[in-house]
Amino acid sequence: MALGPRLDLRQTQSLVMTPQLQQAIKLLAASNLEIETFIAEALEANPLLDTGEPADVAEPERIELPPPAREEATADQLMLAGGGEGDAPLDLSSVDHDFDTGDGAGPAMRDADWGAAGSFGGDGDAMPDWEQLRAAEITLVAHLEGQIGAAASDPQTALIARHIIGLLDDAGYLTTPLHEVAEDIGVDLAAAEAGLALVQSLDPSGVGARSLAECIAIQAREADRYDPCMKALIDNLDLVARGEVERLKRLCRVDDEDFADMLRELRSYNPRPGLAFAPSESTAVVPDILITANAAGGWDIALNEETLPKLIVNRGYFVELRAGATTRESRSWLKEKLADAHWLIRALDQRQKTILKTAAEIVKRQDGFFRRGVSELRPLTLREVAEQIGMHESTVSRVTSNKYLWCERGTFELKYFFTSGVGRIGEGADGEGASAHAIKARIKALIDAETAKNILSDQQLADMLKQEGYDLARRTVAKYREAIGIGSSAERRRAKKLAEAR
Repeated sequence: MALGPRLDLRQTQSLVMTPQLQQAIKLLAASNLEIETFIAEALEANPLLDTGEPADVAEPERIELPPPAREEATADQLMLAGGGEGDAPLDLSSVDHDFDTGDGAGPAMRDADWGAAGSFGGDGDAMPDWEQLRAAEITLVAHLEGQIGAAASDPQTALIARHIIGLLDDAGYLTTPLHEVAEDIGVDLAAAEAGLALVQSLDPSGVGARSLAECIAIQAREADRYDPCMKALIDNLDLVARGEVERLKRLCRVDDEDFADMLRELRSYNPRPGLAFAPSESTAVVPDILITANAAGGWDIALNEETLPKLIVNRGYFVELRAGATTRESRSWLKEKLADAHWLIRALDQRQKTILKTAAEIVKRQDGFFRRGVSELRPLTLREVAEQIGMHESTVSRVTSNKYLWCERGTFELKYFFTSGVGRIGEGADGEGASAHAIKARIKALIDAETAKNILSDQQLADMLKQEGYDLARRTVAKYREAIGIGSSAERRRAKKLAEAR
């Protein structure tokens, strides 16, 4: 067979993602903040785009969904019935409302104890008010340096103190060894100690400490409570955290009444005094979807239109530019910008429809959660929603990323409503079980009802849940308990003993 060049015709099939399709996928997964930034850039790049309201906006049609017991309408059908309007309210089934939260939300141990493992010190009552933190107008460094002039005995001590203040962390602790501080500024250790003593005398009490024990000791001295008994207690904070009450009473040489008084005093101190001046990094989550109860006993589902501007094509400006486009290049550019503007408006509209379509299916599936709380949360997967709305599972995953839903029970990420299922005893083959969130809420409720004399082990919790129809192994109960931040039975027993000692 001779070798040589030749031409062949072959017919193949391939899927190519155009740049516009790639951009549409990115828009679908983007948060409202990212969409707002994208729109701002598009408005700057395309003169034909403008913000405003269309000339005639039709009132969206109200959509009624049959009761859950006999509902078969899919979210796609709902969208078609509503004309695809992004803010079309969906009227779900009419039943009585119960807006009691009942969702088991909140910290695992509301009354944080010194004896609870992992909840030492100011995570409870001793923490400063968070509203006060947000309102802080000056930094810790500025607050401390403003006190140096009146408190310093000589310029050198003031200079060393200012250097130490610059080394403090957000909690007010000095993490750099003092001998390194002395070497850095070229003074002896005694002078560095004098500067540190000056810092520790400033407000708030406890700043400049090198350890938690020293921070608490500084505050106890200022309160004139640093006697030998309190010193012994502060020197053994590890025993306080482990809840070894009897050993602590022996070390401090006090009776039950005095020990309870010392423990109350200890809990009143702030283990992180510098946080009162720390800037708050918390930001409010702006929901993308709003769920409200309507007069008929159902739900109105709408997109939060206030978070995004409405885009329109500036027809008047287009006509003006077209009249002045005399060259082929200018007409081609204008045509391209018009196509880009139409595409972006359609892409954003499709994004809104897809988000609302997905949210409608979630609300339909999780109707019990919105009415009665997390105990009624049903197991749900991305595949189930995707099949109902006629989309791919990856599309639903993108839609639910970085999207938040507001309802009477609070603001939740859409991913929250997708949870694994736990089998229930006595169900048939078609039984769907209970969601992991519902199980966690039930475990928390059982533990909240404990008394110091009746602490439930993981096996006892598993047995009680089995009596209620939940088929869980002991290790699964332990995993759920740890996931919601609740300690073991031994840790809870010590914490309740300390609470009674107070």
